[in-house]
Parts: sequence; C-alpha cells; structure tokens
Amino acid sequence: MPGNAFGHSFRITTWGESHGPEIGCAIDGAPPGMALSEADIQPWLDRRRPGQSRHTTQRQEPDQARILSGVFEGQTTGTPISVVIENQDVRSKDYDAIKDKFRPGHAEYTYWKKYGHYDHRGGGRSSARETAMRVAAGAVARKVLDHLLPAPVSIRGALVQMGPHGIDRACWDWAEIENNPFWCPDPAAAARWEGFLDGVRKAGSSTGAVIEVTASGVPAGLGEPVYDKLDADLAKAMMSINAVKSVEIGAGLSAAALTGEQNADEMRMTGDEVEFLSNNAGGVLGGISTGQDVVVRFAVKPTSSIRTPRRTVDRHGRDTEISTKGRHDPCVGIRAVPVGEAMMALVLADHLLRQRAQCG
Repeated sequence: MPGNAFGHSFRITTWGESHGPEIGCAIDGAPPGMALSEADIQPWLDRRRPGQSRHTTQRQEPDQARILSGVFEGQTTGTPISVVIENQDVRSKDYDAIKDKFRPGHAEYTYWKKYGHYDHRGGGRSSARETAMRVAAGAVARKVLDHLLPAPVSIRGALVQMGPHGIDRACWDWAEIENNPFWCPDPAAAARWEGFLDGVRKAGSSTGAVIEVTASGVPAGLGEPVYDKLDADLAKAMMSINAVKSVEIGAGLSAAALTGEQNADEMRMTGDEVEFLSNNAGGVLGGISTGQDVVVRFAVKPTSSIRTPRRTVDRHGRDTEISTKGRHDPCVGIRAVPVGEAMMALVLADHLLRQRAQCG
C-alpha cells in the first residue's frame, strides 16, 4: 500500500489503523542539533484530541506521544524521528452489526474493490484517527521553521463556516478562537453555531465546514516551479486530509468573479521593501511565496457516520439499509483545524529545506 508518505526534503510516513494497538509516523529531514522532546509535540496533539466538548466524538484518547528514535540528550541527531501514540479507547464491537455493509460516504467500498477486503473497525487506515500523526509531525515541522528562520512563522487556523452559516469577517478576532469549542474567530457566529450543532447532533445527522489556515512571516522565495509549486503542494496537503472535498488559495473561486484590475495585487515601495496592496494571490505567485500571508481554505464534507438510516449494499451484493451507531463527530471540520495547521507547517518546512539546498 504505497502513498503513506508526504514531502521531499522534509518527509513523513504514517502508519496504523483506527482500532489497532498504535498509530505512528517516521519523520525524515529534520536537521541535527535541534532541541526536541515530547513536550514540544503534546500541546498540538491536545488541540486535536477527541472528547473535549459535546460537539466532537466522545472517544477518550489521551494521545500521549512517545519519541522512539532520532533524538538523543534532548537534540535531534539527523536520523529518522519515530513517534508513536497508543490507541486506548477502542470499541470495535460498535461496528460488528454493520461489518458486511458499506457505509455511504466512507471508504469501505473502494478499499474492498481495490484490496479485496477492508478493516470495518472505524474505517481502519481510512479513519481520521490517522491525522493525529500528521499533527505530531506538524509539531516537528514548526520546530524546524523556528530553528532555521531568523523570525518566527505563525500558523493559525480558524473555522469560518459551519454548514450554511458563515462568520462576519468584519468581526474577525484571532484571540477568540481559544474562547469557543469551534476555533471560530467571530464570537457571535460561535454562539449561533452552538444551537445549530446541538440540533444537528440530536437529529442524528451531521454537517460540513470550511477551515481557513493562515501562515504569517513566511519568507519570499519558497516554492519550486513548475510541478512542485508551493500552492500546488498546499492544495495536495489539504486535499489529503480525510473528508476534504475542496481547496482554495487566496481569493480562490471568488477570483473568477473579479476583473483583472480587482484581482491584481498592486505593489508599492515602502522604504527598501516591496509592499503589496492586497493579497488575492494568497501569498503565492508563480508557485513561489511572496512574503505575504499564505492563505488556504478547505471545505470538509458532513461526517458520513450518521444514525439516520441510509440505503446501501453489502459485500454479498444485497440491497440493505444502514444506521451507524457509536461515537462520531457531528461536524468533523472542528477537529480538522489543527490538522490543517499541521499540513501547512509540513509543506513550509519541506520547501524551506529545499530552498536552502538549492539557493543557500
């Protein structure tokens, strides 16, 4: 099963299943002599951890990271860094009643067609449980950025739309994302989402979301034309996250409605520095970072595991119905916010190392 690795100069490979004993990752490319411990990884995992509010799955996983290799006496050695997390709160019996049925919107059918069998316990390898290792690797990527760059890079994500309900961008306040369970920068929108999501959950249904990730302080010059453009790699990174169905850079789809005059990010000199008067390009031109904020948005579909009965088929070729019980996020987009941040960090660390290798 290839396709479990991501990146070039900074490369991660993840492994494990939702209901297996452990999940883990191997991280290649971290420079030697960089301070690193589990304490650098754990805060980011805690942000993604399930069961922290009534609005996410109640699976109780402590997600305690252990570093097995690549670190000696508190510093990276330059060899692969291996990180593992134990799965502790698995309830595989929740899936016994539907083990022969294909859940609509899930990957059992395609895994079955490709491999001839599938792990019915929570989706196995296709489960969003895998994203915990992306967050762990993203924590290491943040350390690489801090280690190699003279000024810090700030990577922050926010939920900007839940179902049909968007935020008021005039009310955007980054400080607010820590004050509500949705990573929402608009306190009024967060208050409205509370009641909306309660209704969705009680109805046994689910809803989608849009997440926006911004990286500030990214130096100009990151990105490799033509096929490894920074925005192309960011699009792949976000699209690889479970349940993501759409990715935008900068103005994204809205750019199609703009004129050339409106879309052009005009420039002026401020002292010895170039200043952009807008950022429709999302901080990337010709696949290379401009020094502006790098802005990415991605849309997450509604959680496919719902209690409402849906028509499906089983692997014996019979028509049937299915209702998925157990512990599931009514809006999986909530916990996708720290995952999107991690993927941004992975791409930036990879391109920073590639830039240093070619251009010094």
